[in-house]
Amino acid sequence: MGRGRAKAKQTKVARELKYSTPTTDFDALQRELSGSSSDKDHEDEERYEDPYDDGYNDYRR
Repeated sequence: MGRGRAKAKQTKVARELKYSTPTTDFDALQRELSGSSSDKDHEDEERYEDPYDDGYNDYRR
């Protein structure tokens, strides 16, 4: 029992997804696709580098 309410909610969500029109930031998309990197991107890469990575692979063939 109780399947009717769950199915109605799923149907509602599915309709919202099907008929919604999301807003797209075309300027941000163009910047991303152009491949131009900024200083901020470089800072992000440095921040997330693995401090334990010594540059060698630990696996053997």
